Amino acid sequence: MVDVQKSFQNEAEAKLYLVPTPIGNLDDITYRALSTLQKVSYIACEDTRQTKKLLNHFEIHKPLISYHEYSNRQKEDELMSKLREGHSIALVSDAGMPVVSDPGFGLIQRAREEQVDVVSLPGANAALVALVASGLPANTFTFYGFLPKKKKEITEILASLDQIKQTVIFYESPYRIKQTVEVMAEWYHPEREIVLARELTKKFEEYVRGTINDVKEFIDEGNATLKGEFVLLVGPRGEDSSEDFWWKSLSLIEHVETYIQKGSSSKDAIKQTAIDRSIPKREVYQAYHVGNS
Repeated sequence: MVDVQKSFQNEAEAKLYLVPTPIGNLDDITYRALSTLQKVSYIACEDTRQTKKLLNHFEIHKPLISYHEYSNRQKEDELMSKLREGHSIALVSDAGMPVVSDPGFGLIQRAREEQVDVVSLPGANAALVALVASGLPANTFTFYGFLPKKKKEITEILASLDQIKQTVIFYESPYRIKQTVEVMAEWYHPEREIVLARELTKKFEEYVRGTINDVKEFIDEGNATLKGEFVLLVGPRGEDSSEDFWWKSLSLIEHVETYIQKGSSSKDAIKQTAIDRSIPKREVYQAYHVGNS
């Protein structure tokens, strides 16, 4: 069944508004965002303390409801109950666009299931701010968000993304950015371009641009300031054969073992080898296991 939402056909109906908040500079909030926060009955937010600072700055006084990544279905029930009663709600994250690497997806699903209009406002988003200023291709890109914590899981994700010939965007914390760049240096072509963007829109905004090896060396030598939240952008794979076909001189077994040495399981290494060579996975599986028997 097709679901058609006409967002502004009935202004009297309660709506769930997705309201972006500044990612650093408070001047970046829009008039429409302020107007919406003023008119809704409740504001659902990640951290009430953080949102209070924003609202106090603009002299907005509305009841706050905590809604974060650990909120259970009972919290969504509470919010949905208020919407059904005719109270419009604004959903905000601590910074930037709600739902993008932030809570909100479950609530939006519930709202759509119950025919409540979901209205998204345009506004600040760290990924796009970093992308357009990075100097990397922006006509097509992939947004991944936060990588997992374990190195093995990081390498598996990097392997899967290695086939994408477009800029890839990650979010990273200041505590893990060094490790993430180190893993990328092990996995990706050393001349591949990356950009570290931090403290976006704030006083200490900074972009570090260079090849993976150069940026890793810059960090290792203590020249990088590893403070603030990071957007990490990885440029597209090169078109030259040295990067696209680094495995050309390797046998199937050596190709698989290269991925295993980098932290992949044999299953994932076989799968990635098959993708690299555009051949059936069973062919790689048979060659690897027969050759090692």
